[in-house]
Amino acid sequence: MFVSSRIASMSESATLAVGAKVAAARAKGRDVVAFAMGEPDFDTPGNIKRAAIDALEKGMTKYAPTPGDKAAREAIAAKLTNENGVATSFDQVTVTVGAKHAIYMALQAIIEPGRGDEVLLPTPAWVSYKPLIELAGARCVEVAGSVERGFRITPAELAAAITPRTVGIVWNSPSNPCGIAYPADEVRALCEVLARHERIAVISDEIYEKLIYPEIDPGLAHVSPGAHPALAARTITVNGMSKSYAMTGWRIGYMAAPKAMATELIKLQGQMTNSIPSFFYPAILEALTNSAAGVEAMRVKFAARARLIHDELATIPGFRTPRPNAAFYAFPDVSAHFGKTSPGGVRIDGAQSFADALLAEADVAVVPGEDFGACARGHIRFSFACSDENIVKGVGRVRAWVAKLA
Repeated sequence: MFVSSRIASMSESATLAVGAKVAAARAKGRDVVAFAMGEPDFDTPGNIKRAAIDALEKGMTKYAPTPGDKAAREAIAAKLTNENGVATSFDQVTVTVGAKHAIYMALQAIIEPGRGDEVLLPTPAWVSYKPLIELAGARCVEVAGSVERGFRITPAELAAAITPRTVGIVWNSPSNPCGIAYPADEVRALCEVLARHERIAVISDEIYEKLIYPEIDPGLAHVSPGAHPALAARTITVNGMSKSYAMTGWRIGYMAAPKAMATELIKLQGQMTNSIPSFFYPAILEALTNSAAGVEAMRVKFAARARLIHDELATIPGFRTPRPNAAFYAFPDVSAHFGKTSPGGVRIDGAQSFADALLAEADVAVVPGEDFGACARGHIRFSFACSDENIVKGVGRVRAWVAKLA
């Protein structure tokens, strides 16, 4: 059967590919320590699960409105207004099948295929952003961060990347894969650059916003670009329940957009997925209004793990690891070991071969940096959404394996 070139040319998600390799290895009985998947190891809090179960048992099984249940949309709007400073009414909110679906629709809405549009992407960046930008018909322009600055781009670097063809930017702080959140003053400085270019839409992916660690980086706080007065009318704020509430498998995302854009996004969703399952909406309400203590407990645990994995990785010669201050990722530069040979005889010529040999020979799974952007080719990603025991055991295996590289 014919497959279109735009689909055939699309690469597989690197994170999902590693996850499949882990599953295959474990099926053969291997004891793999997996640092691959960006998924909290915590269970969804019981009160959130109970809200969905109760709704299901009460017969809440029919279609919900295309943009979502009004009460849930009102709760999301209130959260964005009160917590993020993004003034939002319920009719600006669309509940989506995960945050990835929201990003896909937002890109489809701002890009005109065939016009030569460009979308800026600060990198290193999540593996799906670039393919989704290209699928929508734009050229992805990477704005590279440096390991010396914790991968954070500067206003000058952002300004230099803007051209007459720039129609948007995909912004992600806290960042996957870097585990870094931008300080408030740096976010505002970057917003000032964007404020000078009225044609540029901002798609702000804030899925990790509650996983910020001021105990590691004092004073660190989340800032939403949509709260900037000059950007409010052209920012689409994307978020969801997956990371902060340990609800990855529920596939619940949402986005808030200026009213005219929201109307168009709702129209698009109506032709794609319609709404998420109706009995999920009480769970959204419960998460947003009655789960702060559970979220904080998870945040504190992740902060401790951030310290632990950074300290463990710091003991490996040749690893340069910016200290993670958000999300649940560490992103060391391992390029000092390129050109060496593994204990199993594999020539390490990049992050991909490093990760492949590490899994094959030491039973440790990490994600190679190539698909996170050109500037990330010397890096590998560790997800510390796993137990302290696995962090110590897994990094210990990496340390022992690296010591045998020759």
